[in-house]
Amino acid sequence: MNLLEIEGKRLFIDYGIPVPEGVLSRGGAVSLPFGFPAVVKAQAPTGGRGRAGGVRIVRDKAELESAVREIIGMNIGGHAVTDVLIERKVESRKELYVSIAVDRSKRKPLIIASEVGGMDIESAPEDRIIRDWIDPWVGIQPFMLRRFILGLGLGKESSGQFRAIIQGVWRLFQDMDAELVEINPLIMTDGGRLIAADSKVVIDDDSLFRHEELRRSTAREMTDLESIARDEEIAFVQLEGDIGVIANGAGLTMATLDLLTSSGGKGGAFLDLGGTDDPEKVKCAVLLMAKAKPKVVLLNIFGGITKCDTVASGLLQAYNEGDLDFPIVARIKGVNEDEAVAMLKGSKMKATLSLKEAVKAAVEIASGG
Repeated sequence: MNLLEIEGKRLFIDYGIPVPEGVLSRGGAVSLPFGFPAVVKAQAPTGGRGRAGGVRIVRDKAELESAVREIIGMNIGGHAVTDVLIERKVESRKELYVSIAVDRSKRKPLIIASEVGGMDIESAPEDRIIRDWIDPWVGIQPFMLRRFILGLGLGKESSGQFRAIIQGVWRLFQDMDAELVEINPLIMTDGGRLIAADSKVVIDDDSLFRHEELRRSTAREMTDLESIARDEEIAFVQLEGDIGVIANGAGLTMATLDLLTSSGGKGGAFLDLGGTDDPEKVKCAVLLMAKAKPKVVLLNIFGGITKCDTVASGLLQAYNEGDLDFPIVARIKGVNEDEAVAMLKGSKMKATLSLKEAVKAAVEIASGG
């Protein structure tokens, strides 16, 4: 889950990371507790706000009110802007980059710092990026901090602040189950103060049961059906295609979407049944898929924990209780597959043991063939 900049900065404040003075506005009259110039920033859980015109520097009240009116209502990366953050503009002597992220290749948190802040870190010259990996059982060690301080060329007036900021980022990363905590840029003022001018915080979705204060924010990134699915503990995502996909297991679900695409189809809503063996949950999943109004649903089940006859039973219950006005092509293979095929024989569903046949049939139905 991507937090808004204002949400990330509120966490920064809790962890002792200095941020510019700012206020949140939802439109209307704007009164600032500080003077101009100021920066008006669209609040959207995505990058590219500046390129989209969602970040503007204003020098007086008229410019401020105009910027707020123009930014609110913008669509940035598919997200409608309803709030803007207005901050005191901080003059910088230097802009740094700092982040801690999960490095899955090494199975450790990775800390990155660069003296080239304010730009995509992927574009920074390799010789100006400093990296180190954190042993989660040990944490950030003093020698690591010294290496970063020397590499960034920080003087005495900034080195102590930098240590405190990095330690704050690390505590936030651990406490909030973050996948990424990024400050870009970390501004150094003429007086040597370090201030986090921006925040990017990504929280592991699977940890939200430990962070009830953030669950409300997930609705911002979800469609109505995705919110319903979350409440029913069903993994459900809406895409733009017209072929609904139901599978069991994230890997099988993604592979099914890939196969659909390579066969000329376009996946729409997809639903991961996971490891359920409850016909009632299968029924609820199918009825939820019906609300997405697909042209056809491709069901791809590899029975294991989720037995094939359990899925067939849930499908039949959904047909009996719901008004399903779309065909279902079911590829069911694995534990109790013969029982499942027998149960579905004579129903409105097309059942097959071949995934290739199922995908071909779903694509033909979706295209009107």
